Amino acid sequence: MGENVDFRRWDELIPDALGLIFKNLPLQEILTVVPRVCKLWRKAVTGPYCWQDIDIEQWSQQCRPETLDRMLQMLITRSSGSLRKLCVTGLANDQSFSLIADNAKSLQTLRLPRSEISDSIVEQVAGRLFSVTFLDVSYCRNIGAPALEAIGKNCKLLMGLRRTMHPLEVIDKLSQDDEAFAIATTMPKLKQLEVAYLLISTEAVLKILENCPELELLDVRGCWNVKLDENCIKKFTRLKVVGPLVVDYFGMKGCDDCSNYSGSSGYLAWDFVAGNVGSDYDDEISDGDWEDDQSMEDVEMRFYDGFDLDNAAFDWPLSP
Repeated sequence: MGENVDFRRWDELIPDALGLIFKNLPLQEILTVVPRVCKLWRKAVTGPYCWQDIDIEQWSQQCRPETLDRMLQMLITRSSGSLRKLCVTGLANDQSFSLIADNAKSLQTLRLPRSEISDSIVEQVAGRLFSVTFLDVSYCRNIGAPALEAIGKNCKLLMGLRRTMHPLEVIDKLSQDDEAFAIATTMPKLKQLEVAYLLISTEAVLKILENCPELELLDVRGCWNVKLDENCIKKFTRLKVVGPLVVDYFGMKGCDDCSNYSGSSGYLAWDFVAGNVGSDYDDEISDGDWEDDQSMEDVEMRFYDGFDLDNAAFDWPLSP
């Protein structure tokens, strides 16, 4: 009790230390509250220290495309090439994907569900995604086997792929075996593969199992043409299979946000694991529950000269 303890003042902390602290705050507060406290804190949040992990997946579900493009450009620019994780929903065009790829030298986790990206842009920029280890392109209707093949050939470190589809989005397709074969022939290091509701055959799945010996989790829920028996699976001692029986509803996120499955346990005979299963092979970051893109229209974003906090108007709705 009587010992003298030296406490360091907040305004004496170096920017990277402040960044480690601020990155645990909701994104809304990082952008609109923290910068107004003092110049040092403003410097911390306008530099790369807070932007190695960017998760705007929840917010981007409700914002307009032009607003999302502006937000992405600002946050990616602030990351200064140090971006390690990016989660965003509904990219509206190929240009946004190209921007991400241009700043992906350190990127490991990339989640882009429901994005309007094309095979051609993926083929063009896949070479810049060489460090990606987990990729989510679920519900991306405009890509197919060419994009997956380009990803597999260029993302040599890829360990997790999520390519879940909505049943109504594949109703007009006869088969998506070409996607499964692209995965099988180019992604040998996969440990986690989620292809729920893809129109794939037993042959295609067996090809994946044959060529991806490190696979630990295979999600084929809703893949009704897949018929695997236990004898077929026994030789894959580390593998867990989920599906094709679906006991949850198809809108569920699937295998998000849980890492409690073990590769050492045996075959999971078409059982659905209670709760969520799977892992992105990284730590999830929660940015809070902030919504409503209207306030973004009231904010003057200065991408290259920093955030003009003195003249910007803030009208962010507070989260409950």
